[in-house]
This record gives sequence, C-alpha cells and structure tokens, in this order.
Amino acid sequence: MNERRYHVPAAQHRIEQEVDRSRFITTLVRAPTVEDAKAFIARMRAEFPDATHNCWAYVVGPPGSTAAIGMSDDGEPHGTAGRPMLNALLHAPVGDVAAVVTRYFGGTLLGKGGLVRAYTGGVVEALASLPTVERVRKARVAIEAEYAHVDVLRRTLPAFDAVVLAEDFSATVGYRVELPVTRVEGLRRALLDATSGDVLFEGVDEDG
Repeated sequence: MNERRYHVPAAQHRIEQEVDRSRFITTLVRAPTVEDAKAFIARMRAEFPDATHNCWAYVVGPPGSTAAIGMSDDGEPHGTAGRPMLNALLHAPVGDVAAVVTRYFGGTLLGKGGLVRAYTGGVVEALASLPTVERVRKARVAIEAEYAHVDVLRRTLPAFDAVVLAEDFSATVGYRVELPVTRVEGLRRALLDATSGDVLFEGVDEDG
C-alpha cells in the first residue's frame, strides 16, 4: 500500500529559539514505535533535568495518522503545548516522528496564546529544516540450503541488501535475513538460479 512508503526523520534534529527571554529547545527524532517515542522523551528529560518544562508529542505511523499518538503539556497550562505540538506533527509530510520542546523560563509570562505560538513555532521551524529519508519497508525471510551452497548464499545476500539476523548450522544451513520488500523476489530468483533450485525460500514476513 502507498501509505507504507513515507518519509521519516533521518537523524535527531534540534533547533533553539528565544521568546521573551524564555529559551525553547526543540528536538525531533524518528520514532517507529510508541516505545521508541517514550524512550526518547525519557532521554530528553535526563538531558535537561533542570528545565522548567519538557513538553512532548509523537506520531507513530504514516503522516497524519492518529492511530498511535501522544502528547503532554508537562505542567504548562492545559492545551498550550502538547496539543499544538501534536497538531504541527500531524500536518507535516513526515511520519514516525517524536518531538520534545524543552523550555527554560525567562521570567516573562507569555500567556496562553503566546505559549501556543511558541510551542507550535518551535516544532514547525524544526520540521522545516529536518533531514528526512524514505522509510524502507522490510521483509524477513527464512532460507535453507545444503552446505555446498554456503558460499553462494554469502555472496548473493549482500547484493540484495539482505542483512543476516540468524544462522543455523545443523543438517542443512539456515539463514533468517531481513531485506527491502522490493528486493525479495530478485533474491529468490537469484538463489534458485545459483543453486539450480536447491534452496528453500519461505516464511516471508513483512513489516508495517
């Protein structure tokens, strides 16, 4: 499905702004699971333990998806931080993304409107300069062959961007590999050709 092809953050990305003497630090990362998003939030709290607030939001899944989202005002007035941050993420052309906006209070109250603008602005500006990559949908495949074909397997797998997850050397040689979905059929054909059909290729599990 097309929704499984979308852009995600390529790396952690951070910007800093000052609004009426308050310091706002916005950090974005890729978060392919809710657990990843929560771990990132915990890292930001540990990195900025003395901050006045560490507000956050995340969208796990394709751009605009609300299937797995989260947000927190972290002590700011209700609706002034987490929700505006989430709205900015949901309107961005990027998925699997988590944001933490760290605030150091500068002594001037911004008011609810000012807070919404500050938190929204931080995420929007960070998104505008965020490096992204296309999410590559992966498949996991089980391959079984005779020992005589081990060298063929080891030579062929890298050519199809297949990463070995597990090896089993028993009566036969077994590999469990992960590779882009678009390369599965090519790998299957290449191995069948190279071994004259003497290979088992099964258990294709696709992510997402």
